[in-house]
Amino acid sequence: MQAAKEKISNMASAAKEHITICKAKAQEKVEKGSARTKEEKKIAKERRKAKEAQARMELHQAKAKHAAHKLSGQTLHHLPPQQPYATNQPVGTTATMAGSTVPTYPLGGHPPGYRHI
Repeated sequence: MQAAKEKISNMASAAKEHITICKAKAQEKVEKGSARTKEEKKIAKERRKAKEAQARMELHQAKAKHAAHKLSGQTLHHLPPQQPYATNQPVGTTATMAGSTVPTYPLGGHPPGYRHI
């Protein structure tokens, strides 16, 4: 769930970056339209580039913040203790043969009674 939250937050930050870049481009067009000299047009272009760089930096920082938040919020899943399978054996006995320390079925195979169709 933390990964999904991080991804959605990153998408929101990316959308915010795109909006900021679009605003910068629109503002550049307005400034270029009202500019009288080539220097003023060049300054408008430089302002747009600076705003785009600022937006990209903010996106990068936001993504790092989201990743850090995800990592700091990670905890071990606290699952309830597993209950042993119900067997027809008295409590306290095991399903293995007496003196055996390994399961009675092969380690790489299937337990007895397993049928592969």
